[in-house]
Amino acid sequence: MSEAEPSSYHPIEPVNFDLIIVGTGLSESVIAAAAAAVGKTVLHLDPNSFYGSYSASLSLDDFTSFLNSHSASPSTTTAATTLGNQRDDSNHVVIELIQQSLYSDVEVVLCASEKENLLRENSRKFNLDLGGPRTLFCADKSVDILLKSGASQYIEFKGIDASFVYEANGKLVNVPDSRAAIFNNKSLTLIEKRRLMEFFKLIQQHLAASTDNYNNSDADERVDGCNISEEDLEGRFVCFMEKMRLPPKIKSILMYAIAMADYDQENNDFCEDLLKTKDGIERFALYSSSVNRIPNAPGALLYPIYGEGELPQAFCRRAAVKGCIYVLRMPVIALLVDKVTGHYKGIKVASGQDLYSDQLILDPSFTVRSLLPSPPTDYSIERIHILCQKEVKRMVARGICVTGSSIKKDVRNCLVVYPPRSLYPEQHTSVRALQIGSNLAVCPPGIFVLYFCAVCKDSDEGKKLLQAAMNALLVLPEAGNPDSISSDQSDSAEIKPIVLWSAFYMQKITACKFDRISFAPAPDGNLNYNDLLDATEKLFHQLYPHEEYFPETRSPEESMDDNGITLES
Repeated sequence: MSEAEPSSYHPIEPVNFDLIIVGTGLSESVIAAAAAAVGKTVLHLDPNSFYGSYSASLSLDDFTSFLNSHSASPSTTTAATTLGNQRDDSNHVVIELIQQSLYSDVEVVLCASEKENLLRENSRKFNLDLGGPRTLFCADKSVDILLKSGASQYIEFKGIDASFVYEANGKLVNVPDSRAAIFNNKSLTLIEKRRLMEFFKLIQQHLAASTDNYNNSDADERVDGCNISEEDLEGRFVCFMEKMRLPPKIKSILMYAIAMADYDQENNDFCEDLLKTKDGIERFALYSSSVNRIPNAPGALLYPIYGEGELPQAFCRRAAVKGCIYVLRMPVIALLVDKVTGHYKGIKVASGQDLYSDQLILDPSFTVRSLLPSPPTDYSIERIHILCQKEVKRMVARGICVTGSSIKKDVRNCLVVYPPRSLYPEQHTSVRALQIGSNLAVCPPGIFVLYFCAVCKDSDEGKKLLQAAMNALLVLPEAGNPDSISSDQSDSAEIKPIVLWSAFYMQKITACKFDRISFAPAPDGNLNYNDLLDATEKLFHQLYPHEEYFPETRSPEESMDDNGITLES
């Protein structure tokens, strides 16, 4: 894998490829590895000097610079060539590309001025995730694809120590995610424990019956003992739990800390994604099957050592082994479009070189400058104008806090879920927070990193959600006064971690596709990667409908590949 110098671009050889991918985010990197695995010639470019794009893990200084540089107004990619609506030759029209940042409302704050030197001197010891909070369930799709692709040999994990639910009274309650955890949970009453155990048993019976029917082609009826009707399965999960007489506290834990629902399921006026019972059971099964699946990871969740950015790098390494060509610091400045048909033919890079491919994948920040004359005089320009029309599906509010202590004594790595209405009455979506300590190599010893996120309709709602979630667990100084934290606050009986540094930003989730040009899915607001990887696999099959997605073949030189997920104790 090579990196182009910013002041001197070397020619890329060859110039014709089956697939060109711009951006090294997780989705783009998985497709590069999958395409290379079935023998496609792939060129993988990135204008950044690092791998990962919007899925990268960066040092403190680099993280701040990336946020600030990507919060400005849309601008053309830096290029050595001046472009307009010009014809490259008799066959092509050159259409200028621009990068339109996914981020807005960026705010980076050094909250404790006396720690400025400490943070600056240790900047390189941080690996901060741009797309956090993110984890892997031990039994989910991301683990399967890591194993199937062979990328698992390039990455190591640790288990997340604990999962908590935030209650309106300010307490953190352990998530009872197994029979043993239910039995040992001191925050539940005997009635709540009994009802929860009965619910666990019912779900397990349903899953066992479904599996038996799937494996038995002669079965005409569901196995006896499962009492969940088709009507209930198609109905709302929250209504099914009410039918099972589950107390409100248990419903909240199951809905938001195990099924990971985003929206308030009991408020039809504001819930944009009603969770059906069958989907809730599927998520319950994923969580339950993840608990104790991997040695040294007793919980359900895993996190990569050195941060989320290790995931795309693992797939990039796998793609490189299969022949994919990598070039970093290589801006793509234009598309080459057939003059007559308007079909995509290739790209122009910052060096002025033209590169050609059958298919193109762009990272979700790219779009095309509108060059439509009025009235249109060129069919290709009229067609390419569609590329300017991106749909913004929703927004995700993201925040990061660096602290000098843990939110929970003797717990280094943990997940906290704030159910709807637990922070304030008008809270319509859940908030998730992930604390990671130095044992995962994301920060210096004695320091902790907390990632926050919540789906929202606009920046005002997003900021309010994150601010309330942070205030519930942390001590933040007054705005504009980093030294405003008093000794009374830091020495109180209920000691909250003091924020040393923080960042807030809004991220757009977009969707767009055109002709032979595809856009990789943007990082979403989910805790795990399943939806992102589902969209990635779907995109691969759209590109190559007759190819297998990561065929399970192995060459002799790869016989030493690790078949398991490496987990440090």
